[in-house]
Formats: sequence, structure tokens, C-alpha cells
Amino acid sequence: MRTKRASATPHAPPVSRRRGGGGEARLRWLRARGPRRARRVGLPLAAVAVLASCAPPDHPPALQQESLARWVDPFIGTGGHGHTYPGATVPFGMVQVSPDNGRSGWDWCSGYNWSDSVLTGFSHTHLSGTGIGDLLDILVMPVAGPVNLAVDTLPDGTRPYADRLSHAHEHAEPGYYSVTLQRSHIKVELTATRRVGLHRVTFPAGADPGLVVDLGYHENWDAPTSTQLTQVADTLFLGRRYSTGWAKDERIHFALVTSRPVTRVDMVGTSPHQRALLHFAPGTHTLLLKVAISYVDERGALENLEAEAPLWDFDGARAHAARMWERELSKVRITGGTPADRTIFYTALYHTRLAPILFEDVDGRYRGADGRIHRAKGFENYSIFSLWDTFRAANPLNTILDPARVHDFVASMLAFGDQHGLLPVWPLVGNETNTMTGNHAIPVIVDAVLKGLAGVDPRRALAAAVKSESSDIRDLGLYRRYGFVPSNLGSESVTKTLEYGYDDATVARLATFVGDSATARTFRARSRAWRHVYDPSTGFMRGRLTDGSFRVPFDPLRADHGPHSDYTEGNAWQHSWFVPHDVAGLVAAHGGDKPFVRQLDELFDQDTVLTGTNVDVDISGLIGQYAQGNEPSHNIAYLYAWAGRPDRVADRVRQILDTQYRDAPDGLPGNEDCGQISAWYVLSALGFYPADPASGVYVLGLPRFDEARIRVQHGVFIIRVHRDEPGAHYIRSVRLDGRDWPFTYIRHEDVARGGLLQIELGATPSPTWGRALWTRPPSDSDPADVVVVREEAERMARR
Repeated sequence: MRTKRASATPHAPPVSRRRGGGGEARLRWLRARGPRRARRVGLPLAAVAVLASCAPPDHPPALQQESLARWVDPFIGTGGHGHTYPGATVPFGMVQVSPDNGRSGWDWCSGYNWSDSVLTGFSHTHLSGTGIGDLLDILVMPVAGPVNLAVDTLPDGTRPYADRLSHAHEHAEPGYYSVTLQRSHIKVELTATRRVGLHRVTFPAGADPGLVVDLGYHENWDAPTSTQLTQVADTLFLGRRYSTGWAKDERIHFALVTSRPVTRVDMVGTSPHQRALLHFAPGTHTLLLKVAISYVDERGALENLEAEAPLWDFDGARAHAARMWERELSKVRITGGTPADRTIFYTALYHTRLAPILFEDVDGRYRGADGRIHRAKGFENYSIFSLWDTFRAANPLNTILDPARVHDFVASMLAFGDQHGLLPVWPLVGNETNTMTGNHAIPVIVDAVLKGLAGVDPRRALAAAVKSESSDIRDLGLYRRYGFVPSNLGSESVTKTLEYGYDDATVARLATFVGDSATARTFRARSRAWRHVYDPSTGFMRGRLTDGSFRVPFDPLRADHGPHSDYTEGNAWQHSWFVPHDVAGLVAAHGGDKPFVRQLDELFDQDTVLTGTNVDVDISGLIGQYAQGNEPSHNIAYLYAWAGRPDRVADRVRQILDTQYRDAPDGLPGNEDCGQISAWYVLSALGFYPADPASGVYVLGLPRFDEARIRVQHGVFIIRVHRDEPGAHYIRSVRLDGRDWPFTYIRHEDVARGGLLQIELGATPSPTWGRALWTRPPSDSDPADVVVVREEAERMARR
């Protein structure tokens, strides 16, 4: 073991020094003068003296607050295949400080799984509910006693500083997490600001207090490429961690400050596998720690620290995080339902506020998709857009609950497109991962523009969308050449055809909005691509070859994972419904309402068996062949409305709500996917869903609660439900702002302006409500006479 000592005297040399440097990254390092006499040297460090001093009392008061947050259980989704984390963050925060088990594996994509009993440490970046593991940057772990850091792992496979975890001594709530480690009896509490993770560590009496900083720690896809830790003062460390994985080039910098002087530093290993053990004076009972991060440089981390956590006030930071969460959760207030219903609902709402994440420093600088440092002007920059998932419901939910932030999301995507050349597909901390199929930044942007929320030039948005759909990557060249992706030339051909077709439909809508009729015609024609892969003899979307024949053999249950499948994470049963822009056309292709409803019913009533040699693990939450645990199924229950059967919408939505969500660690049907699984629940429990997510139309389903009050752009939108008897779940009639509403949908403007939606539920279906063609949700291929009647009926209903 190589050991370097750092004295507590004012002129102690740092653990390591950097010399020279140039450009924006050049820093003149602060010489230590003791924790109370730090001075500014080439950096805005006026608050460093405060940061490095003001030791807190050993017994701070606990925070007690009654709020909607009491209904949130951050442990929901940490078990099973939910892939969520239980730690502390604020809404859309850049820091997510949370416990890590120290294990790789699919169910440890967030670093933590409820089934585990090992706790390896607390890192500061985490992904919420993804199917690929990355991040877990800047791991720290308090210890009591000596640790042999020269050993990577012990015979049982754990790190030498790992401890044991008991859920009986673990607590989580929005913005706060605590645990008492079972071997060392150290208590750890975590909270966060937007860019800073705060720790409060309570050591048992007689302990030899220490803190491990492991910059080489990594799990799953991630691997460090370069690390550095520099001691600047006896309480202040600066550093970086560069890594490659799902994000090919992640660069994170940090500033770490302790409330007690570090008496000695044991350094082990070299870049990129550096570890350090920080020692503190015997008798130290309470240690506070603040870790600020920046994806730009150390200067940014220090400025973030100074701006957001200048004082040693863990309880104040915790209270502020709680207030931030209360503001978010109070955007929706529900009445009725069981305690379990309320817990599931508010936890789902909480999960929808975890991503995307803030991705800029307090001065607006961020690392762009081109690897350069940019400064956001007129918007806050965000990253981690799980677009294949979230374009379906999570992003439309944001247009209702957070229209101001939607502007920042759209501006971030357009800026990414300027830097990268194409709009993002799955951006992860400034990297394009190109994960999943489709170009689904396009419907998100189009939806925001058409709702008047984007605050960007619609023509700029149209140009970016056209450019992305005109590239040749990801089989787009094949799609344009043949009108579909041939399965003998491209991978996941059916899914790509359907999803590019939908993206094209939204481009056509945006082109129509800006008055570009030529572009609108081109992309509207391309949006009919689904007809090339629809097989009327089976009622399924099937892989098609360049000679026009369908791929054989064909098994609608086959769900192989990988490029040799015609479907992305699914099979023909699950993917054959994705024509959101033209459901009426799909109904007609099936032969009309009754055959369409029969096929839908068969989907739900099928056996749950999946065939294939490499069945995709993402296909979960099965009801027949319907898979609530994966996103391709998410609009299917609402498609009955286009066939004049709103009663079947209610049946299926009720079935999914009742069977697929629970108030338990394994209470999610599949990967949370940055909020999409939960957004489906939030919207469906409120009683409506964007089955065509870029149309501004919400299909009515089945409200879960007696009343919901939603804070919207121009007031409050109230949904009030009356049941003619307990358990009634069929819509008998609807009134919007006091007027009869015969339609099975409402529009975004109905919600955004505020008002009252009254829904009468009965034990039996209505024989008339939602049956006529003109009362059904609109589709791109609706006949002109139906469009005229619907528009006139809507005008009359709003008078």
C-alpha cells in the first residue's frame, strides 16, 4: 500500500498537485491556510472559508413535516425489475446521492436492489429505471477502523470497505435517505440540492472515523478511464472521474468538502483506479460532507457548491428539498381511493419528476454533444432523455404539469441537434447512445410546439426534424428507399417502420402548422408506411422482404431479443397496434369495429407464453400478450375508443391498474424507464391518456379517484367523479364546464385553461356514449364528413 500523509498544519502539501494547464481549464490551486482562512486564488471562492469551517452540533434536530410527500415511498420500484434508486435528489436534479450494493447485473442498473443486503457506498449519480446500467460516479463510504484498500475484493466478492444493510434500519422519503450500517453501526443520512449531495455521518462512540473515496468504483457497463483526487485544504478536495460505458465519454468533476479536518490521507492505486481513505481525529462523532459535481470542470463544481450549499446546514438543505418536492407533488391533489392507491399514485408522480436531469452549472455552462463547453442562453440545459419510453406519456404529462420546463427540454434537444448534427435519440450526460428505435425527440418537440409551450421558432424545429428523418443511419435510408425497412436488410424492421412512420406523421403536422404544404404532403405520405408491413390475412404487422413477400416462418408469440428479430423488445402481438396517428385506418384495415375489438380482446386473453431462443427480459407485466412492463403496449388499452367501445377501455384500464401496480418494492410491472411506467399510472388514474402522444388529444378512460385537482397553465383543472354504486367503472355521461360532452376524448386546451370535468360512472356501460363515429378520437385518415361533424359538435359543446 502506498500511503501519503497530509498534515493538518496550515502549509501542508496537497496529496497531489497539478502544474501548468491552459485555456478555460487552467486553475491556480488554493494553498491551504487552515479551514478558517481559505482565500480566493483565481476562482470565485468567497464561500470556501464558510464551506470549510462552522462545525455543526453533534445532535441536530430532526425534520418533521406533514405533506403530500408522506404518501411517497421511494422503495417502490427498487425490487423486482423496477430498477429505481431510493436515495436523495430534488426534482430533475443533477445529483442523485443514493446507496449502492456494489453488484453488477440487470436488476442493479440503478446500483441498488431491494433483494440485496450488502451496502458498498454512496455515489452521486444514478439512472432511474433504465434497462442499462451506468453512472454511479464519486463513491464515498464512511468506515470505523482500518481498511485494506490494496485489496480490490474480498473472498465473498464484496469490496473491503463494504458493510451490511438491513431494511429495518433504512428510511427514504423525497429528498432524504438514511441507513444505519449493520457492522460498523455508523448512521448515514443523505439529502441534496440541485447540484450538491450532502451527507451527515454519525459514528458510534470509540470509533476510528474514516471516509473511503473510491474513484475507480464501477458496475455494469461503466469503466473508469481517468481519475484524479487533489487535496486543496485540510477539508477540501477536488477531483475528476472520466469513464466509458453506455455514455462513451462521460466527464464528471467534483468538489468534496468535510466539516472536520482530515488528519491523514492514505492513497492507493493510480488513475483510473484511485482510492483514498480520509482519516479524522479520534472522537469525531458527527461528520458532514458536501459533494458538488460538474460535467464541465472543477471550477464549476466549486461554484455550484458555493451557490447551493455555502453553509453547514444539513437540516436546512433537507427542509428545502422537502419543500421542492411538496411543490411538485401538490400540482395534483387527489381525493378518495385507498391509502395504497394514494401511495402508488404519489410515488408514481414522484418517479416522473426524476428525469431528465439538469445538465449545466450555475453559470449556465455545460458539456455539449460535440464535446465542447457551451453556455445555455435563455434556457436551462437538461440531459437523460429516455425518449423511446417517455415520448408516449411522460413528456405529455410534463406539458400539463410543467409547461415552463418543457421549454427547457425542447431547447436542450434542439441545442443537442445543433451540436451533434441530429436530434437526440437517447442522450446520456452529453453523449448520444443511439439506444432503441425511432427518432422520438420529434414527437416531443412537435407536441410542445403545437401546444404553444416550446418557445422556439417552429421553422427551426421543423428543419431539425426533417434533417433527422432524412439521415441514412439506423436503417432510415432503407425506410425511405422502400417505404418500409425490409427485414432481410435491416434489424428490428417492423418496429422501425412503425415508429419512423409515426415520427413522419408528427413532422407532417408541424409542417402544416408552419404552412409548408409540400413538406406536409411528403411526410404524410411516408407516415402510411405501416400499410406495407400490415398483413390483412393475419391482422399482424409482419417483417417484409425486398421482394414484397412476408418473412416466414411467422409466429406472433416469438419475442427474441436482438437484431435478428423484426420487433424491438416484443413480438407481433405487442407491436401490431402502433399506428397512433391513424387508429381509424387500422380499425378499417382489420375489417371494422367488431373484428378490431375481437383482435384486441384476444391480445389480452391470450396465454402469457413467449416463444423464441432468446426471449427478451424486458417483456414483463403480462396480461395475456399485453405487456404493461414495456412501452410498446402502453396505448393499446385505449384503442378500443376508436372502435366505439369506451366500456372496453374502462375494463382494460381497470384490469391494468388493479394487477400491475402495488405499494411494495416490486410494485412496478417492469423497468421504470425514467418515468414512463409511472406516467402511465398517473394519467390513467386521473382518467385520461395521450394514446396519440403528439396530437394534443387525451382519450378518456377510468378515473381512480373521486376528485383530482390539477394545477395547470392557466388555473386548475378539476376532475370530479360520481358513481351510482360502489365499484361502478363505466362512463355513463360526461360534462365539461357544465355542458354535456359526448366525446370519448378531451383536448389539451380543455385541460390547460382550467375548468371542471364531471364524469358519471355506472355499473353497466352506456348504450350511446362514445359509440358514434364523430364522438371517437380523431385520426389522420378520418373522412372529411366525419371531421366536419366532429369539429362542429365540439364547437357546439363548448358554447
